Amino acid sequence: METYTAMRQFADSWGLLAMALFFVGVIVFTLRPGGKRQAQEAASIPLKED
Repeated sequence: METYTAMRQFADSWGLLAMALFFVGVIVFTLRPGGKRQAQEAASIPLKED
């Protein structure tokens, strides 16, 4: 089995599953309770005066 074929089969199966789980994890992390306050604090960092 060639390296390319093995990598392609992995990407088509487990790689796709891993990327989908990562995407769902990012969405859940972003929309978790209490995340809005932390996001607003991080967004206001450049606007704070020295």
